[in-house]
Amino acid sequence: MAGAGFDGELIGEADRRLKGRLGRLAYVWTGLRHVRGELVRTRIRVDGSDWFDGEASCVLFGNVGTITGGIPAFDDARPDDGALEVGVATAAGAVDWARTLGRMAAGRSDESPFVRITRGRKIKVRFAAPRTYELDGGARAETKRLKVRVAPGALTVCCPDD
Repeated sequence: MAGAGFDGELIGEADRRLKGRLGRLAYVWTGLRHVRGELVRTRIRVDGSDWFDGEASCVLFGNVGTITGGIPAFDDARPDDGALEVGVATAAGAVDWARTLGRMAAGRSDESPFVRITRGRKIKVRFAAPRTYELDGGARAETKRLKVRVAPGALTVCCPDD
């Protein structure tokens, strides 16, 4: 998983000390502090085609279905299909985020009026203003651009015989 905007801010603020004291609740606590986060003009190209151009609070990438806390974000994601899911949230405020997270927990993420999801192999994102991003649960610096691509078959997993 990786993300920018709301996701990056949430990960960045839920530091090790807070996570050590509160566990997964650290993400809930910091999430509540950022639900009024600003929308930023965001442009996204997926596999060479324009896909999204508008105000967004969060961009999320993943090849697995759930985010922190076991909330399903990408209902159709598979780690072995050679594609990444990309989602954009346009939620702007506590009520929008409550509706979004409620829909994610109780139904399908893409049924939320504040979520758009697609999949691709090469994704380019441009933000009108710098956004904090995170990569695999680690906060990174602010950026105005992200390039994400899939490297199919790059990871080999060994499992013991049953």
